[in-house]
Amino acid sequence: MGGSVTAARRSLLTLSLSSPNLFTLSRLSSSAKRFPLLKLSKPTRVLQGFRPLCTTTTEPDQIKHSMLLERLRFRHLKDSASKPPLTTTTSKPLNAVQTETEDGFKNKNKKKKVVERFEDLGLTEEVMGVVKEMGIEVPTEIQCIGIPAVLEGKSVVLGSHTGSGKTFAYMLPLVQLLRQDEALCGMLMRPRRPRAVVLCPTRELSEQVFRVAKSISHHARFRSTMVSGGGRVRPQEDSLNNPIDMVVGTPGRVLQHIEEGNIVYGDIKYVVLDEADTMFDRGFGPDIRKFLGPLKNRASKPGGEGFQTVLVTATMTRAVQNLVDEEFQGIVHLRTSTLHKKVASARHDFIKLSGSENKLEALLQVLGPSLSKGNRVMVFCNTLNSSRAVDHFLGENQISTVNYHGEVPAEQRVENLKRFKSDDGDCPSLVCTDLAARGLDLDVDHVIMFDFPSNSIDYLHRTGRTARMGAKGKVTSLVAKRDLVLATRIEEALRKNESLESLTVDNVRRDIARSRITEQKRTNVKSVKISNQKNKITRKSKEESAPNSKNKVTRKGKEASTPAKSSKRAVQVSKSVKSSSSANTSRKAPSTSSGKKPTAIKKSRPVKSAASKLSVVGFRGRASWSNKKESLRSS
Repeated sequence: MGGSVTAARRSLLTLSLSSPNLFTLSRLSSSAKRFPLLKLSKPTRVLQGFRPLCTTTTEPDQIKHSMLLERLRFRHLKDSASKPPLTTTTSKPLNAVQTETEDGFKNKNKKKKVVERFEDLGLTEEVMGVVKEMGIEVPTEIQCIGIPAVLEGKSVVLGSHTGSGKTFAYMLPLVQLLRQDEALCGMLMRPRRPRAVVLCPTRELSEQVFRVAKSISHHARFRSTMVSGGGRVRPQEDSLNNPIDMVVGTPGRVLQHIEEGNIVYGDIKYVVLDEADTMFDRGFGPDIRKFLGPLKNRASKPGGEGFQTVLVTATMTRAVQNLVDEEFQGIVHLRTSTLHKKVASARHDFIKLSGSENKLEALLQVLGPSLSKGNRVMVFCNTLNSSRAVDHFLGENQISTVNYHGEVPAEQRVENLKRFKSDDGDCPSLVCTDLAARGLDLDVDHVIMFDFPSNSIDYLHRTGRTARMGAKGKVTSLVAKRDLVLATRIEEALRKNESLESLTVDNVRRDIARSRITEQKRTNVKSVKISNQKNKITRKSKEESAPNSKNKVTRKGKEASTPAKSSKRAVQVSKSVKSSSSANTSRKAPSTSSGKKPTAIKKSRPVKSAASKLSVVGFRGRASWSNKKESLRSS
């Protein structure tokens, strides 16, 4: 009996080894509690739910179970070496592992979050005094990613929508770098030797950047000056002869001062191109390359000092991006999530005109309620003639306006902007072209597009004049029939919060044409398939009906042989009739032609008379000839 019992136990144990349930992780935890003799060499996590197959509690059974569990453990370790581990072999409890993973996720989330304070961006107390004085508490997205990159000395492209604080994103770290160079290298201000140069496309943007630099210089103790087109050269020369740290100006005037010796390249270490896409689009590329040429030559020499470049833009097309990558090799592109997208705090309305409405009257209906609320309004036009017409029409309706376009002198443009910005409300409406769409920091409540732009980039720049730095704004577009295609695509992209980078009139028309061509090709392919199927069906039907049709043809040929002879006879009879009729006509011809000119005969030949008339004439000829015979006989 004892031998049979032990044999049965061994068989049960071997069966338990083959069962897959023992390899699950839920079966190995309570074994240590149930079997105190089980001692593992290393602290491991065992699984719950294991129950012994034998109910006896003798010591030999416990030893056998302990040996079994040891074997199972080694097998499990071998399997886990080839597969990803299901449990940790460390001595840390499971709760500790969970807390570590949760802390890891928290750290990752912290990195993704936007910095909530300027102090976390690495700015010094000297620069932070400027931020506190201006009352700016939370940095924008472009400031969070741009300030640390500039402080690290990287050449970067800062891309963000208009009104997002890009000027502070490069000006604050630039001032801090200037102060660090003074402390570490002992560099001092010297006349005609600036250490930083900021290039802007227009005089208005240069004045705007210069005002920001002056506001920072009160705390950071550096000196800046502005040289731009449209102003007198002599006062600019006098300012450059004083010790300076930074020069803000337009590319043409800066190059002029360099050629005249008023600006020297020796100490230039930082170069900023504000509104870089505008400068490359508007033909400033040669001036920029001419300005950067000596700096690149200096950096290429062994032991030569390099320079740091910062490009600032609100839009970046693919063509401009390719130019930037070629001109500035290795430059880092930093873009915010709102680039080429709508501003969340702006409302966009599209008024579609059918053509019967007067566009100027529609403008008056849109402009009136906004002016009655005391809002500042910008009216954009595509051409000078259109802006003049709008200005004249609004003046006739007792609405005071100021102009801003290419034919207005630079000094007059500055005065017009001052009147528009003033709190007196003297001229709350500004009629302008795309010259005012870029770089101007204006407090505008409503933007009206009297003429719809030809591409989405101009649309973004125009809308960027309102809803700046989180403020609310409104954009209204008057859409004519010719602008309906582009306007509907922009409206769809704004509704879906998609990028507007590649939307132009030509691109939209090409997309529509391509979609139509593809649809037409699909329909043609379907029609060809259907026709091929029909041809196959007709061929099969013809092949099936071919033998029957041959028999019918032979029978019809035999039956039709008899009437063929009669038809031949009919043809011969008709020929004889024609010959007789022709003979009658030949007989009649000399009688009719007697006493007439030959010209009349020629005219009568090409005229074809009917068969009945010919027969009548023939019968008349015979009758007359028979009457003559009878008269001769009687005589």
